[in-house]
Amino acid sequence: MPFGLDLPTIWAFIIAFAIFAYVVMDGFDLGIGILFPALPVGRERDSAMNSIAPVWDGNETWLVLGGGGLMAAFPLAYGMILSALYAPIVAMLLALIFRGVAFEFRWRDPGHRAAWDFAFSVGSIVAAFAQGITLGALLQGIAVQNRGYVGGWFDWLTPFSILVGVSLVIGYALLGATWLIMKSEGSLQERCYRLAFRLGIGVILAMAAVSAATPFLRDAYWQRWFAWPQVLFTAQVPLLVAIATVVFFWSLKRLHHYTPFLVALALFALGLAGLGISLFPYVVPPVVTIWEAAAPTSSLTFMLPGALILVPIILAYTGYSYWVFRGKTGHEGYH
Repeated sequence: MPFGLDLPTIWAFIIAFAIFAYVVMDGFDLGIGILFPALPVGRERDSAMNSIAPVWDGNETWLVLGGGGLMAAFPLAYGMILSALYAPIVAMLLALIFRGVAFEFRWRDPGHRAAWDFAFSVGSIVAAFAQGITLGALLQGIAVQNRGYVGGWFDWLTPFSILVGVSLVIGYALLGATWLIMKSEGSLQERCYRLAFRLGIGVILAMAAVSAATPFLRDAYWQRWFAWPQVLFTAQVPLLVAIATVVFFWSLKRLHHYTPFLVALALFALGLAGLGISLFPYVVPPVVTIWEAAAPTSSLTFMLPGALILVPIILAYTGYSYWVFRGKTGHEGYH
């Protein structure tokens, strides 16, 4: 279907931006929870928690915007996706609630801090894994007939979706390690340099595995990646990933504080670009496009000014909060 900058396309980009913002901003604090078992009890764990204390709950604003935007702009797709992926989505939401409670209670109930640390870590791992499972299941396709989901309860559980789930856990852990490199110093920073090196290898291998498997899921994916002449464009994505990989490990070797985190974000952005190449214009592959799933034009037109005002406001207060709490974080922190 020809590309055009119409209302459904604009809304698709708004939702894609919200999802990317969530992955970037909530990814590193989920990553810190994933890394918690690798951090010694005491000052290092406290410093890690304090580095995200001022921003972690605001980061989840983007999840609300992405999910709410999907429901409002593409209600047909929202109903199909929720019906097909109900179990992993509910698991993700419960895990996010679980880790949020653990985050607050570990400071207020020091007598059971070990239990709350365990809950925080488990909640982070389950939330990340469930998000990856959801993405993998969406990529492999949803069984749709007569505008409704006709698949089974466990159609989402496949080797490919598990691969994507594990890959996202590793990716979030890398974001968490590089965030702590940027926000910490001393023994915690040294530990995170070592963790980031190993996790960087894991992320590259995971990206390679997912990228190699995706074109074989559907002929349409293969055509979008390898058909001539668009292969001249799509080939730039793995090339940029290779360049980013070299820069990432070089920055770790030179003990840079900020570059590893920025390059890790670039790797996630390239992953999103690859996802867009595979999926667009389908919002529910392989049968429902963004135009078929879109709400009426009057509804999209009515909501657009609100989104165009709201997104810059969210970006502004998010940027301001990160600016206010910039710099290194100690174990005394903000709790």
